[in-house]
Amino acid sequence: ALALNDLGEHQQAVDLHQQTLAGRQRVLGPDHPDTLTSRNNLAAALHGLGEHQQAVDLHQQVLTSRQRVLGPDHPDTLTSRNNLATALGDLGEHQQAVDLHRQALADLERVLGPDHPNTLTSRNNLATALNDLGEHQQTVDLHQQLLADRQRVLGPDHPDTLTSRNNLATALGDLGEHQQAVDLHRQALADLERV
Repeated sequence: ALALNDLGEHQQAVDLHQQTLAGRQRVLGPDHPDTLTSRNNLAAALHGLGEHQQAVDLHQQVLTSRQRVLGPDHPDTLTSRNNLATALGDLGEHQQAVDLHRQALADLERVLGPDHPNTLTSRNNLATALNDLGEHQQTVDLHQQLLADRQRVLGPDHPDTLTSRNNLATALGDLGEHQQAVDLHRQALADLERV
């Protein structure tokens, strides 16, 4: 089901995730960590299918269950908070998404540290949500910080670092800094072709 979702076969992925979830609920129970993972995976596939409200509802259920079963600081709980925030943004609830991404980032920095790859991804997600909210200068500032951190932590050629360079260029374009955006996009393209 995960592979099908990655291939863009979202309906097949949803169908298979629903079967897996039903089986895990029956065999393992509704609160087993594997069952919660299946529910999360189904929500992601629904998101890919464009069923954003269903995805938001399911991500909210998973977050609530993971907080209760695993605790508020468990990595899976932190992932669920991020997933819910992303789904809310795609539903058009941009302020809620930003608020939840801020909370997720603060929790990840506290629990995993500021340089953990999941924390860096969370910072990227907050920047994207801020851009959707129209906060272009904050977006640029956050992407600049993230690019510097990813270069330091992951190296200049890591795929996430290359993604950050591209995201910063896009954010600069949204801010109206078109020449900087073009120059950075050219650099990002050259680096991607090389790597």
